[in-house]
Amino acid sequence: MEAEPGIIRKLDEVVVNRIAAGEIIQRPANALKEMIENSLDAKSTSIQVVVKVGGLKSLQIQDNGTGIRREDLDIVCERFTTSKLQKFEDLSSIDTYGFRGEALASISHVAHLTITTKTKQDKCAYKASYEDGKLKGTVKPCAGNQGTQITVEDLFYNVPLRKQSLKAPNEEFQRISDVVSKYAVHNPQTGFLLKKFGENAAIRTQAKSTVENNIKLIYGGSIGKALLKIAIDDPILQLKVDGHITDVNFSLKKGIFLLFINHRAVESANLKKAIDNIYSSYLPKGCAPFLYLSLELDPNNVDVNVHPTKHEVHFLHEDECVEKIKEAVERALLGGNASRTFYQQALLPGASAPADATKANDTTRLDYKFVRTDHNDQKLEKFFGTTAVARRESSGDVIGKKAKQRPVKETKLTSVLNLRKAVEDACDLDLRKIFSELTFVGVIDRRKALIQYDTKMFLTSTRVLCQELCYQMLLFNFGNLGAISLSPAISVAELASLALQDPDNGWTEEDGPIAELAERIVEILVSKAPIMREYFGLSISEEGLLESIPVVIEDYTPSVVHLATYVLRLATEVEWDDEQECFQSFCRETAEYYAKIALTKEDQEYKWETEHAIYPAIKQYLLPPTSFGKNGTILQVANLPELYRVFERC
Repeated sequence: MEAEPGIIRKLDEVVVNRIAAGEIIQRPANALKEMIENSLDAKSTSIQVVVKVGGLKSLQIQDNGTGIRREDLDIVCERFTTSKLQKFEDLSSIDTYGFRGEALASISHVAHLTITTKTKQDKCAYKASYEDGKLKGTVKPCAGNQGTQITVEDLFYNVPLRKQSLKAPNEEFQRISDVVSKYAVHNPQTGFLLKKFGENAAIRTQAKSTVENNIKLIYGGSIGKALLKIAIDDPILQLKVDGHITDVNFSLKKGIFLLFINHRAVESANLKKAIDNIYSSYLPKGCAPFLYLSLELDPNNVDVNVHPTKHEVHFLHEDECVEKIKEAVERALLGGNASRTFYQQALLPGASAPADATKANDTTRLDYKFVRTDHNDQKLEKFFGTTAVARRESSGDVIGKKAKQRPVKETKLTSVLNLRKAVEDACDLDLRKIFSELTFVGVIDRRKALIQYDTKMFLTSTRVLCQELCYQMLLFNFGNLGAISLSPAISVAELASLALQDPDNGWTEEDGPIAELAERIVEILVSKAPIMREYFGLSISEEGLLESIPVVIEDYTPSVVHLATYVLRLATEVEWDDEQECFQSFCRETAEYYAKIALTKEDQEYKWETEHAIYPAIKQYLLPPTSFGKNGTILQVANLPELYRVFERC
């Protein structure tokens, strides 16, 4: 019996759309890449990404861009709907990330998609849900900040084979992290935040940063110190290149290559192979460099529409461009080779001694340019005959154990976001670099400490730094602060009475009886207790008992000596009637209390907390304002190359 030819049928539209979606959205990282590019096209300066279960359970991105018009929400998830392209000829000069109008449509075919958005002109935000490219239900008005929040839930819920083929959640999160890292490096004008739901940030960059700073922040200081600049401007090829590559003294087991062509993250096997061939002459076998290259070409010479995920592009004169970049890389490596470190192999038995390998390069690094990076070597205490001690554990202190921190939750309060932005805008990037790479040297006294950065030594004001650090920690951990339990709880009235009796707090008989004033302070703080408990972890019972204070810096506990004055100032100095001023003044007063030098603490305990709690937190979190470089908070006291010149004159 002869076989009959099969009947050709038109596929159902749902099947067609899911096939198309599968080409574009291959895993959570692909979905995130498309959404990040949309956010950047919307001129966002802040992009926050929150992930659950590797992006399969939930993948949320929020930006502060231009938003989506209310009128466009009906069709925003339909295929081939875009604001970037009007006619086919526009493809020859496309200069945005998205243009085919398939990203959101594809996501909606393989996940539950919700969009909350607000434009500058809208009086409120609008929320809409989508399924299979169509609006589900109606568009609803809601509260929200300017910009767009997109939530992708249950990715691949209707494509079980695709879901089963994905890696473990941690591996998928790493892929997501790679995407955010790439775009954060290439877009330093935009602040990026990536975190798992309920955890601290895995990546956090500041807006108005630089490519170099973001490379150091994300990929590590060792890469940052080894960077060489690449720059090309060729009018004949219409090629511009800006980039950073690591020198020949640095290598990785697995290379990192960040390539952008016309600001689009892409791959180029030809370019990678050419650069790898250059480095193979310098690096040991099995080692590779870090590379970041940004190519700008005439849009008319680039075809961006050759791959569904847009990770490949074709462009004219590719061989000539690769050769030009190869020459620039070779020049940079040769120019940065003056201080290359050589290692001499041990002799085999019976072999004659080779020529002195250390003479292979007359420009080896001089002693005074070596940087000590291990803070356990030659710390300040050694020269005073003291040794490091373990932290004293207090069993009878009033301040007891720290309560377990609550799950991390994001705040949407405009007042807090404004205060955070003010901190970020005031940050001095040069000072941030010093603090982020500091090596702690030692405590001078209860006010000063010594730190080292590169070949420089700095004298720092511990209390001023600690106060600013605590203020920032209170703001950026708003609503997520742990609590230190007071055992037993302390009467607020008694604390207020003690504070009023302190001459430094300025009470006079004209102010009224201390007992009455103390009761008034209790009334104020009890009435504000819900705010302090919810947002800051400070708990006051209805009976007027102080039960806990917040955990601001891990492994650091403020002294009870200044607790009475702190309670008094919470009632008298915090602006409780205005939301933003309330949060700002509360954080400032709390930071001042936490930063006070506790005279009741023994030297050993104070020094331990300074070295192992305060300065590590400064190194990791502090965003120092420009004023710190002008008011003596940080002063350079020595520079190793300059000291050597002094000794040479002697």
